[in-house]
Amino acid sequence: RSSWLLLAPLLSPPVPVITAPPCSLCPEGAHRFQWIRNLVPEFGISSSHVKVLSSPAEFYELLKVQIKTAKQRVVMASLYLGTGLLEQELVDCLEETLEQSLQAKGSSNLRVSILLDYTRGSRGRKNSRTMLVPLLQRFPEQVRVSLFHTPNLRGLLRLLIPERFNETIGLQHIKVYLFDDNVILSGANLSDLYFTNRQDRYVLLQDSPEIADFFTELVDAIGDVSLQLQRDDTVQMLEGMVHPYQGDKVAYCEIANRRVMEVINSARTRQELLHAKTFHSSQQGSSVLSQQGSPASGALKPEPDTWIYPLIQMKPFGIQIDEMVTETLLTEAERDARIYLTTGYFNLTQAYMDLILGTRAEYRILLAAPEVNGFFGAKGVAGAIPAAYVYIEHQFYSEVCFLQQQQRVQLQEYSRPGWTFHAKGLWLYLAGSDLPCLTLIGSPNFGYRSVHRDLEAQVAIVTENKALQQQLHQEQEQLYLYSGVVSSSTFEQPNRYVKLWVKLVTPLIKNFF
Repeated sequence: RSSWLLLAPLLSPPVPVITAPPCSLCPEGAHRFQWIRNLVPEFGISSSHVKVLSSPAEFYELLKVQIKTAKQRVVMASLYLGTGLLEQELVDCLEETLEQSLQAKGSSNLRVSILLDYTRGSRGRKNSRTMLVPLLQRFPEQVRVSLFHTPNLRGLLRLLIPERFNETIGLQHIKVYLFDDNVILSGANLSDLYFTNRQDRYVLLQDSPEIADFFTELVDAIGDVSLQLQRDDTVQMLEGMVHPYQGDKVAYCEIANRRVMEVINSARTRQELLHAKTFHSSQQGSSVLSQQGSPASGALKPEPDTWIYPLIQMKPFGIQIDEMVTETLLTEAERDARIYLTTGYFNLTQAYMDLILGTRAEYRILLAAPEVNGFFGAKGVAGAIPAAYVYIEHQFYSEVCFLQQQQRVQLQEYSRPGWTFHAKGLWLYLAGSDLPCLTLIGSPNFGYRSVHRDLEAQVAIVTENKALQQQLHQEQEQLYLYSGVVSSSTFEQPNRYVKLWVKLVTPLIKNFF
């Protein structure tokens, strides 16, 4: 297919070879997306294991409940952990669960692994590190805290760029919260705003051991190439590991690539074997499988109607799977298909913009109005960032109008008093369908940073189940409910005035935010 020729330059050697073009396996329905399994592991599950959450409060309560009931593992990857009372309550929950685990068995089976970004997690005197050091001191054998440091922040650059600004070079941006065999995928960080009035997206995958194993291994792999927080709040690398900013950059990135691709490829092989085994056993025992809930079905699981594909993007390590899949989805979207795409920070890559403007599907793009942008009212230079986003939005809207695509490509701004907006992802509705059969959910914002600078992960959830499709549709509708359609008059409002210096500087700095 032509789309694969366009994507050929993105295929670096560590990425699995594509053995079939998209849409050739099963052209109808949800199965048309099975081509994704040529790149990443495919996890088939029952839709009854998927729950879509809608509010920050629901997300926070779920985190606490899951921590309190965890028996084997707690794995949390986030940009940072905040320092307020709500975050302290989470840490207290962890401490309580670890303590109970010790008392129950004398030696605990529970392991806690936390992955954060080094620069963001070290910001200020009271920070993510100081919040977690007490856990390390009390439970040194069970708790691991890894702080990822981008290999691109090194040498003179590292010495000269001040705190906060150093976060523009590259971050650990993955958000995965995992408790035993339950996995929460989100774009939300572990901070009080994300627990109260910062709107995001959240999906819980319950009783999904293979998916939980995959993300545990992924976080372990990134953790192994990260700085390890010590009990005295210092950091050091694992013995024998190349240092991210003191060691050889090429060697470090090669090791990191190898570790992460090992996780992806071994899970892919495991799932292929499982798929083959399940296929043969279902051929023989399909009559038994149809008797769900009967004693005869025993340990047999119902046939999957939902498929989870983890999409990883780590350009510093030469891993571009999420970018490839996203570009292919946009390229392959047919006429009359609808794509609802949302991002808290509207700063699409040129490739994504070209595909949106040059393909056939209808687009409804949801973005943050200036007053619900996370940087609104920030001190110093950061306070001008919402205006920069307005300028980028206006340029894109002008291009849409110039190409006379206003009917096909529509911008909508999320605005809700007292709230900020951080939701990201997309929902794909096939032509003629009122419900989405695919969603992307996770950390990427579809911008330059997500594609080129940061470590990102999301999942593609593909489902044939109408009830889950309905859940995803309601999630989309709920978010778009708080939006208004952008028109030329939007940019004539006084709060959309962009100062000349912002217009001049934005093209120079847009790749950093």
